[in-house]
Amino acid sequence: MTQGTLYIVSAASGTGKTSLLKELLSSSENIEVSVSHTTRPMREGEENSVHYHFVDKAAFESKIGAGDFLEHAEVFGNYYGTSQSAVEEQLAKGLDVILEIDWQGAQQVRRLMPKAVGIFIMPPSKGALLSRLQGRGQDSDEVIATRTKEAVQEMSHYNEFDYLVVNDVFETALGDLKAIFAATRLQVSVQSEEHKHMISQLLS
Repeated sequence: MTQGTLYIVSAASGTGKTSLLKELLSSSENIEVSVSHTTRPMREGEENSVHYHFVDKAAFESKIGAGDFLEHAEVFGNYYGTSQSAVEEQLAKGLDVILEIDWQGAQQVRRLMPKAVGIFIMPPSKGALLSRLQGRGQDSDEVIATRTKEAVQEMSHYNEFDYLVVNDVFETALGDLKAIFAATRLQVSVQSEEHKHMISQLLS
């Protein structure tokens, strides 16, 4: 079976990444989003091993000690992390795996799995970003200003990735994402493994 590809997808808040990936997953085969581990309490409507792998602090720290996390961080007193063994298990099944992480997490993952394909998603303008952040209708001007500043900091790392997708027209950005996945699957290294028997017969 052909090994799947690990994808790192990053974007600033308000870029539309979540909506794009949701549509990509619903319209594509053999692509999954990695389910992270966390020590935070499960919220209403969440399911274990669907939204997160919910574990206690001792279990999480045991995994840190064992070197099992591709990346991990502590946020507001709770741990979040991506299990390397879980990702490798999915890849071994021939699934393409998406990690939704920020640029700092992406750097950690790249050190351990340098063949990962990085995709950065950007808004078409600062005005569009601000409009999307304001469109939620639940944040104060101060919060929006903070999030805009954080978004600029996040976007400044776009050149650490392999591909840049601009989410201006949703359908176009979705098509660009699909094209990246299709092109990766058509690489000689992937196709030669997928069709090795056919190629062997053709060349004999």
